[in-house]
Amino acid sequence: MYPENEITLRLRFKQDIQENSTSLLSKFEKNSNIKSENFTIKMSDNHIWLDIVPSKRKYWTPHLHLELEPKSDSETHIRGLFGPDPTLWTFFMFLHFILAALFFIFGAMAYSDYILKNSITVDISIMVLMTIFWFSLYYLAKVIRKKGSQQMKELDVYFNTIIKSTNNDT
Repeated sequence: MYPENEITLRLRFKQDIQENSTSLLSKFEKNSNIKSENFTIKMSDNHIWLDIVPSKRKYWTPHLHLELEPKSDSETHIRGLFGPDPTLWTFFMFLHFILAALFFIFGAMAYSDYILKNSITVDISIMVLMTIFWFSLYYLAKVIRKKGSQQMKELDVYFNTIIKSTNNDT
């Protein structure tokens, strides 16, 4: 990451490292075998997940997903994504889907009632309520992201420590 960018405002990042991907993968592999008090590392091919240990995890705890793409024999392109716990993410997406579905259903009902010259007050009221709930979900997501920003910074420091280490370090 670049120091002039605030990590909480930039959840995705790209970084080019002057080191081949095999060497970088071996650094993460070596660190995954070292027991850490604060972090865990999971790897699959060129994908790496950095997590906070379960004993220090809260519902807002982020994780860092890295994808290493070889650019040349001596350079690697890293794509990083800070994100919430997959269970929390799935729950939020489910709620967004339900709110959108209800909004469209009541929108169709409001249109039908309008064409039939019936009252559309209830339909419009529910659509407004769904919009308020949607903004509430957005606000809640921002609060959760802010609560997790310190752990996000810790993950970023850990990531950069591994990247800057040499293969001889333990």
